[in-house]
Amino acid sequence: MEAHQHSPDSSSEECTVLEAPPGKNACPQHAGKVADLYCSACECALCEDCVSEHEEHTKVDLSQALEQHRSSLQEKLGTVQNRLPQISDALSFVKEILQQLTNQRASIEEDIQSSFEDLHKQLDVRKSVLLMELEVTYGLKQKVLQAQVDSLIRGEGDITASCTQSEEALAGEACVASLQAERELQERLGELACLGLPCLPEENDQLDLVMETDGLRKSIHNLGTIVTTSAVASQSEAMGAGLEQCIVGHPASVTIVTRDKSGGACKSGNAILSAEVFTPDGSIVDGEIVDHKNGTYEFVYIVPKEGDFSLALRLYDQHIKGSPFKLTVSRVSETEGAKRRGKSPGQKKKGSKRASSALGTPRRKTQNPIEDDLIFRIGTKGRNKGEFTNLQGVAASSSGRILIADSNNQCVQIFSNEGEFKSRFGMRGRSPGQLQRPTGVAVHPSGDIIIADYDNKWVSIFSCEGKFKAKLGSGRLMGPKGVSVDQNGHVIVVDNKACTVFIFQLTGKLITKFGSRGNGDKQFAGPHFAAVNKNNEIIVTDFHNHSVKVFTPEGELVLKFGSNGEGNGQFNAPTGVAVDINGNIIVADWGNSRIQVFDGSGSFLSYINTSADPLYGPQGLALTSDGHVVVADSGNHCFKVYRYLQ
Repeated sequence: MEAHQHSPDSSSEECTVLEAPPGKNACPQHAGKVADLYCSACECALCEDCVSEHEEHTKVDLSQALEQHRSSLQEKLGTVQNRLPQISDALSFVKEILQQLTNQRASIEEDIQSSFEDLHKQLDVRKSVLLMELEVTYGLKQKVLQAQVDSLIRGEGDITASCTQSEEALAGEACVASLQAERELQERLGELACLGLPCLPEENDQLDLVMETDGLRKSIHNLGTIVTTSAVASQSEAMGAGLEQCIVGHPASVTIVTRDKSGGACKSGNAILSAEVFTPDGSIVDGEIVDHKNGTYEFVYIVPKEGDFSLALRLYDQHIKGSPFKLTVSRVSETEGAKRRGKSPGQKKKGSKRASSALGTPRRKTQNPIEDDLIFRIGTKGRNKGEFTNLQGVAASSSGRILIADSNNQCVQIFSNEGEFKSRFGMRGRSPGQLQRPTGVAVHPSGDIIIADYDNKWVSIFSCEGKFKAKLGSGRLMGPKGVSVDQNGHVIVVDNKACTVFIFQLTGKLITKFGSRGNGDKQFAGPHFAAVNKNNEIIVTDFHNHSVKVFTPEGELVLKFGSNGEGNGQFNAPTGVAVDINGNIIVADWGNSRIQVFDGSGSFLSYINTSADPLYGPQGLALTSDGHVVVADSGNHCFKVYRYLQ
């Protein structure tokens, strides 16, 4: 065979992969001899003089062995190359977290600086200590993330280099002299194929500042705390009966345990968790996350109808282990089911109602024999203009505009009173001027738009054109849900997570706060939204206490009404609230999927008739400048405008 011929002056000197040898199949042991066999046991080429030393070994034709080695090398190369996209994605993700961490550090540094500018010179020492703590905390987290980035870059470089060498080897002609080099490449590729690289984030980008100025003279020595955790989603887990099934209208509970990159349980709270229960069509069910401050959290939710649902639990915007979970929601009994399907509470308790406002059943009807109060509805599920994903807060301006906080689309959409789309603004993110989970919206007399951002734990202020101006409450708020404005232009913030109502000046200065977690008269359990009446009293919906409470601006209780149930004046988790010019209070009854109207003393008056196109989990509610009621029909991905006779 031509492949076995040598020229008399061929050299047996070893050559590199990139150079063709004088005799490509020369025997490495016997000069001038041609190798035509391959010993599988010894993994070496054999000439006729070598055969006697390998009599008991399995031998194959050299060309066959070379082809097999090439095929194996090609297979290893493909396996390793397939890892590059995964590594590239992981590298981009970790770099993004690192950038967010750096942005948070810059944002918190700005908060620290602005907070300390208002304090006396004696606070300078504490400021230096706090900034140092920030640098140390940032340094520790940055070191982990940077080490992970460096490791991924090295791994990417090693794989790229080895793949390049292998491709160059495969591009050359197969020969005995290159066999050893190719074997080494194959071994190297084998090592790289199973090389352990840190593709999941080993840290998070959380750096939060808790800045309390109340009681400053007594606690100045310990003022300020840099808040963070080492929790990562890939190690954190959930447990509890609420992961699999629950009963319609009854609270279900899930416990979340946060863990660090090594699987160790985190011992502190304040991790950024989000939870959503949704149907296959995307309808969102509300709930409350309770931080036990020991690394564990409890998510309590109520589902108003039966069916198959999914529960998504995210830590730092990443699914924890097993998320999303599949849920089965069933009814207690057929009798209870009939009630929850919308039988009129008037059957159980008599109540006066206007001629146009009879409470109907939530069942969808093909015909509408009894005209309801609906004027129009706007929206479907989606991410485009006029489409929504988990809309929450609603506001109406004196200039004839309706504003919708589109929570899962991270934006605010603006419409005319007639439902015509006008504009939208908002960009997802955790930096000032960005929105992560807008849940409440209000319009200031100045025209500024005020937005409660639940996940960013602050309230953002935008101009009427949607240009960011400032933020307030950073370091104080834990989970702002609803916002309103009182007659003095002060910003009322309902902190759902802290169970507290905060009152700020537009400059961000805290005027007062009141409320704590509990079921007492001046306590809350997951408060949602607020409205202000002509007496400048603050009306708050107390979600899990199934009541509405009215307070003075100083936080003294004036009135409380409502209890858990389906009768007139009862609630199953109230949400949105508004006040008309006569002082009547309009309340969105989330669990009962209806809107009730009360007088200023809390006595039930009537319902808004929603029978033709039933609500499903209504959230925010407001009165438009032309006297209609607008409500966020969250479960149906739209907002609806109803006639309202004041």
